[in-house]
Amino acid sequence: MGKRLRKEELLREIEHERGVLDETLALLTPREMTMAGVTRGGWSVKDILAHLVEWQQMNLSWYAAGRRGEKPAMPAPGYTLRELPRLNEAIYRKHHRRSLAAVVHDYQSYHEQVVTLIRTLPDADLVTLQRFSWTGPSWTLSDYLRAATAAHYLWARTRIRRWRRARDKVQSTGRNQSKSGRVGG
Repeated sequence: MGKRLRKEELLREIEHERGVLDETLALLTPREMTMAGVTRGGWSVKDILAHLVEWQQMNLSWYAAGRRGEKPAMPAPGYTLRELPRLNEAIYRKHHRRSLAAVVHDYQSYHEQVVTLIRTLPDADLVTLQRFSWTGPSWTLSDYLRAATAAHYLWARTRIRRWRRARDKVQSTGRNQSKSGRVGG
């Protein structure tokens, strides 16, 4: 079960998490954004952003299908919720070779599309259980949209910051060893 945030709370949380993630991204060079090894699976920051984009695309497509009276394949055709690691690997493979510029463009665009959708919806559509057939018995549309935005932004920021700290520590240790080696230590 999710938080079931009403529109204004959901938008506030999304704006906060996105802002902090964007601050983290602003510290990175394009080269750093494409370096492998940010996650255990070897993803780069660019790959993480593509992952966020794909989950937002899926949420938008689930909502659109639901509006048409369809029940979309959840989470994606050929996958069950128990197979999320396999789906996430497929998402990685789908986007891995895309350019940083294209991924960053989509990162901006799909965020704006999700926020625009949320702004158009009444609270009842966001927080009512089983308002849409595809959301299931225990999650609301708000829960799904929060997972694809605010919660995912927090996840991404945490991974990126951990990677930077570990990398900075290794670089700092290497510099200290080089200095001590030159001095004759």
